[in-house]
Amino acid sequence: MSPGSPQPRRPRIVVAGSINMDLVVRMARLPRRGETVIGRETQELPGGKGANQAVAAARLQANVSFIGRVGDDGFGQRLLGGLQHEGIDVSRVIVTAQCASGLAIVAVEDSGENSITVIPGANGRLTPDDVRGATELIHAADVLLLQLEVPLETVLTAIEIAHQHETLVILDPAPAPASFPPNLLSVSVACPNESEAAALAGLPVVSLDDAKRAARQLRAQGVCHAVITLGRAGALVCGPDNECEHIPSFDVQAIDTTAAGDAFAAALGVSLAQGTSTFDAVRYACAAGALAASRQGAQPAMPTADEVARLVPELCR
Repeated sequence: MSPGSPQPRRPRIVVAGSINMDLVVRMARLPRRGETVIGRETQELPGGKGANQAVAAARLQANVSFIGRVGDDGFGQRLLGGLQHEGIDVSRVIVTAQCASGLAIVAVEDSGENSITVIPGANGRLTPDDVRGATELIHAADVLLLQLEVPLETVLTAIEIAHQHETLVILDPAPAPASFPPNLLSVSVACPNESEAAALAGLPVVSLDDAKRAARQLRAQGVCHAVITLGRAGALVCGPDNECEHIPSFDVQAIDTTAAGDAFAAALGVSLAQGTSTFDAVRYACAAGALAASRQGAQPAMPTADEVARLVPELCR
């Protein structure tokens, strides 16, 4: 870019979803059923799939607005302050009286794998009317990012509003619901991991061929682009022509995979909002997810645009 030339417009991202305080416990390995394992340390770190995605998008140089709820407890104030520190618009985050903020108990083993228990708290009180009150924000957005740690009817309302205004919707369907209405998957992009894809498609996802079958099934259920994240194996993309392409991951040492999927979804949204092709956007998202997995914590692990650019310079010129 030549000196004095205008800067490109920053993508406008709206996130509707969860805000949690993560209580992180680190240990050599996760306990088996009925087993007690001694951990090494605990931390209180800001998290929640929605808030993680919002922080990731902001660090990737998007203008981000958040729709959500926190409780009127000490965690709520800390969580709001953390989002504001990242430059995120929290004017549509409601402080819920006499209610605890969302809480997640995250056990992380030395391999980087994790086990998570979520207590929704105020997230469970995010209503369709809360989302309707932010219609203008969704209307003006390039991308709406959604997850399933808030009530399903609220997510469906957000999808409906986005469709009315032709806003691109990316759904990270986690945690995967036991049952769901067909219109949940009427979105531009769904980006489940292997277990979530298996639950949504009703098919096992163990091999790459399994992932292709599941992705095509998600397409048949209404998804325009099905993107299945495969951990260390990267991601699989299936587009409107039902052709699938495998996007390899990056060689990093996994430390904590807790929020890698959130970094992936946010980076995918930012890249698509910038007009990038779906396959290049997924490669960019794989880079962001890999960087997040190489660090501890959720929001603290979210990479910046410069960090991702060093991993995929060919996509960031």
